[in-house]
Amino acid sequence: MTGVISGFRVISLTLLGLLALAACSGESEEKPPQVQNDLPASNTPIVGTPITNTQKKTQPIPLGSGFDFYVLSLSWSPSWCLENDPTGRSMQCDADNNHGFIVHGLWPQNEQGYPEFCRTRDPDRVPEALGRTLFDIMPSMGLIGHEWRKHGSCSGLSQRDYFTVLRAARERVTIPPALQSVGSHQKTSAAEIEIALTTANPGLRANALAVTCAAGRVDEVRICFNKDLSFRACGEIDRAGCKVKSLSLPATP
Repeated sequence: MTGVISGFRVISLTLLGLLALAACSGESEEKPPQVQNDLPASNTPIVGTPITNTQKKTQPIPLGSGFDFYVLSLSWSPSWCLENDPTGRSMQCDADNNHGFIVHGLWPQNEQGYPEFCRTRDPDRVPEALGRTLFDIMPSMGLIGHEWRKHGSCSGLSQRDYFTVLRAARERVTIPPALQSVGSHQKTSAAEIEIALTTANPGLRANALAVTCAAGRVDEVRICFNKDLSFRACGEIDRAGCKVKSLSLPATP
């Protein structure tokens, strides 16, 4: 009788051990729900959608002095190249670079007129190491040096801070797709370009920019900013805009 009881106890203990082992195996196989991480974060723009001014990260802007506001001048590179470098020898006009709007300069401006070639503690020459950091938006050391000497020297900023503000001003502006790359010569007008830019840039108004022209072609777009790079009206710049009703917009390479 004792042997039967002992055998029963052994069987019971074995069954309990198997049940415990099965329970442990079940827990180890259970996987936590997967978190989907292939969706963009709420502050990540969808590819192909122009980044608006409100989506761009706000960085501290070095504040200039000795003037009233800035004018960001964006040159339509194909127009400049047709007039100055039709064979594409320069980096700006090289067909492989496919430049549309490039930065001509960031100009300290007064309500009437503007300062130029101001005295500064910084040298006239812009180091190549600094200039090359701007080649994606301003592809010419000659242009970079000229703009510093004539305009940047009047900003009240160091070379590095001036070019930091210049890049930040360019990044404040969204160029609509129709003005980024043009496959063939087109006809347009200053009004059409202004509408395209004000639509793509919330807060930008027609009285804060001007389209200039030369030889019947779109030449530049000039956009006015406060020192903190918020858009602002600028009557003198606006009134100097192109009055030609029909303009040629040369194709990008």
